[in-house]
Amino acid sequence: MERIPTTPPMTSADSFVPPAAEGYIVLAAYRPPEELFARQLRSIQAQTLQTFRCLIVADGDRDAVRAQTTAAVGDDGRFSVIGFDERVGFYRNFERGLAAVPTGVPWVALSDQDDDWMPDKLATLVAALEGVSLVSGQARVVTYPDGAVVSASTDRRVVSAPALVLENQFSGALCVFRGELLGVALPFPAYPGPAQVHDHWLAVCAAASAGTDVVDRVVQDYVQHGANVLGEADAARLGWRETIRRRRAALRAEGGGPRALARSIYTVNAGWAEAMADALRSRLDSDVARELAAAYGARRRAMTTLRAVLGAVRRGEVTPRTAIVHVSGAALWKLTGGRRA
Repeated sequence: MERIPTTPPMTSADSFVPPAAEGYIVLAAYRPPEELFARQLRSIQAQTLQTFRCLIVADGDRDAVRAQTTAAVGDDGRFSVIGFDERVGFYRNFERGLAAVPTGVPWVALSDQDDDWMPDKLATLVAALEGVSLVSGQARVVTYPDGAVVSASTDRRVVSAPALVLENQFSGALCVFRGELLGVALPFPAYPGPAQVHDHWLAVCAAASAGTDVVDRVVQDYVQHGANVLGEADAARLGWRETIRRRRAALRAEGGGPRALARSIYTVNAGWAEAMADALRSRLDSDVARELAAAYGARRRAMTTLRAVLGAVRRGEVTPRTAIVHVSGAALWKLTGGRRA
């Protein structure tokens, strides 16, 4: 099994709790498609690592989700459903689920409602948490309902923390992380824009803690269908079309005028980077947290930001497109008075 080395090195001398200790899986559910949801739950139930609790967080329609869960896994006491009347979207729904995880849990996995896990996914990823805060596997990308293979494997990789802020490399459905990371990550940053993503934030927290790692092995099918929120990967890897869509959504929220246009460009990358960097620095005193705040936080200097962005491009860690969106958004927002506001 090929391993991609983590960076930065471990910052804590504490050893990791053995994989046999009971961890938590947090699954965010919103009107789950019956067939895919049942298949996903059964693939979790069939894991070779059996010591887990699966917490299903219903974003509305709790009773319907509970009925679907019972139909899929029967009376398996490891599965439970909590729910709320108010719908908050996937970002805040994952936050609600993670906030319900008991203190002291050794590891936490995230799950979408419509994928299909390999039987040894948890065993593989939990074992790989030794020495790092968060680990990801790879996924095979398939379409539903025809089952066509779009890609034999994703291309998750470890990059430097400044590059990770610019362009996320970690999909929550592929990740397992140490429970102690929740002490840094919760509550999620409040950000009034369409760029906020729970797995991006968790990965940045991990990069500034004990680091991240990637196991280069397919651990699940990533199922693509018409109801996907983001699809395979987040907006950082989806190209100009997704960036423009998010900018337009931000522009509608801001109203009209030059300042609103500048903020819509700022929102899709630089604004979210600022929110993450400042929230992280307020909670964590580490070299990486200070570095990210200096490059992307509210008190950033333009040259420090430019060096961080260009360095990531030179190392091949982010695309030129991402660099352009970030730098132009930050510059336009500053020129229109956004920094002073």
